[in-house]
Amino acid sequence: MKAIQQIAFGLESLKLVELPTPTPAPHEVLVKIEAVSLNYLDVALATGTYSKELPLPRIPTSDGAGVVAAVGENVTKWKVGDRVMLHYNQLWQHGLPSRQTDHVRIGVSTPGLLSEYTVVPEYALVRTPSNLTSTEAATLPVAGVTAWTGLVSYAGIKPGQTVLTQGTGGVSLFSLQIALAAGAKVIATSSSPDKLKKLQALGAHEVVDYKKYPEWHTEVKRLSGGEGAHATIDVAGAATISNSVKSMRYNGFVGLVGFMTGAQLPVDLFAAVGSYVRLQAYSVGSLESFEHLAAAIEINNIHPVIDSVFSINDAQEAFRYMGGSTNQFGKIVIELK
Repeated sequence: MKAIQQIAFGLESLKLVELPTPTPAPHEVLVKIEAVSLNYLDVALATGTYSKELPLPRIPTSDGAGVVAAVGENVTKWKVGDRVMLHYNQLWQHGLPSRQTDHVRIGVSTPGLLSEYTVVPEYALVRTPSNLTSTEAATLPVAGVTAWTGLVSYAGIKPGQTVLTQGTGGVSLFSLQIALAAGAKVIATSSSPDKLKKLQALGAHEVVDYKKYPEWHTEVKRLSGGEGAHATIDVAGAATISNSVKSMRYNGFVGLVGFMTGAQLPVDLFAAVGSYVRLQAYSVGSLESFEHLAAAIEINNIHPVIDSVFSINDAQEAFRYMGGSTNQFGKIVIELK
């Protein structure tokens, strides 16, 4: 089978290779991967920014969808031909995570998905929504579930509340779509006038140019009647956390998931404590949350926003675009069809 293999740290080390096709053991499923999508974590892992302790060579990427190609003995939930998405936190099935449920992650502790076939346990799959192609569905397992877990599972957003979304990456755009489906008001930020128009076209009720307003929390407060937002997911880390906290109303929720601008957070405790803001660090979500997201995607006919699609032959180019483009609006997908 064709696969992208990382043989050293650095994007130049991502090479197209031929590897043996795996065989499913009992209770395992062989999936023909049709598409994967990229996350900032994939670039950080490939470059060694996240960790230089990963065993090499490795197959990268964590987000993917495809079709069941074969099943091992005793598999009862899936059959050949089923369209499926792969669950990132394999052992986190429901409820809150623990040390026991948090150590098996696709593309980190297991081989990634940038290969024509992969084998996973039968409990690590979710049925693809009928309204999505595999190219669209490949964007859900990490970015989509991260947005759903933060806004629905942790923040518990309700109709009429206000959700702040930050930028135009995958998690933020899924947050916008999920918030709208939940009946919330959305305030979205970007530094690009063109992207601000696109955010409005997607349904954002208000937009804020954070380049024009470096202290953009003041605009969020103004646009929410002086109260602030009920929830946001901070995707950038060090450079945005202060504004995120100050944008919240009393008892607001800030999900901590991103580190693009740094992992050391300069939190203003007076602002956080003064408004009883809840800061919740987390990573993606449970299989149960994934299944709920998939149901919501299908029922509301939500289609993920895709920026660009690459072939497996251009995987290195896709990683470079993910790591350095300022024009990205939505997810970057690599097809293996």
